[in-house]
Amino acid sequence: MAVASVAARYAKSLLDLAKEQGITDVLYEDMKLFRDTLSKNRQLNLILKNPIVRAEKKNSIVKQVFGPRLNPVTMSFLAIIARKNREAIVDAIADEFISQHDRMKGIEHATVITTVPLTDELRNKFKAIVTKTTGSKLIELDERVDSKLIGGYILRVGDRQIDGSIRNQLNEMRLKFMN
Repeated sequence: MAVASVAARYAKSLLDLAKEQGITDVLYEDMKLFRDTLSKNRQLNLILKNPIVRAEKKNSIVKQVFGPRLNPVTMSFLAIIARKNREAIVDAIADEFISQHDRMKGIEHATVITTVPLTDELRNKFKAIVTKTTGSKLIELDERVDSKLIGGYILRVGDRQIDGSIRNQLNEMRLKFMN
């Protein structure tokens, strides 16, 4: 079975449990912490994905690293994942849980790449563009700075991209001259 569909099923089960117990936001923060820790700690991620390391050892490591910081429901869920030998896809499960939670809450994610850090005025303008494009009222902007753009911005929302960078404009002009 594909990793994405398995991850979606586990994430949906956890989200349903969280709704029943009224702790969706707590588990959301737990999953964000878990995902961020795995993305920053390559060694921990590799241990969880390694089929040679026994499930008990992986579960012990997860308890030591996350035990005091995560909700008991999250820890129980991670123990179930370990028992079912699904540790290799736990990062995909966390990503899927976060995505399903955001869809449930109506949160839209967008990435803005500029040459300088955004001011509050620019941030609000980008949020307005995303709201107009998607119709979503809750917008989370991931702001990145890239000096290679020369000027302008790149805005990504889902699978759409608005490229208003000078680098892109120069490339388009170069292509026109070549033709």
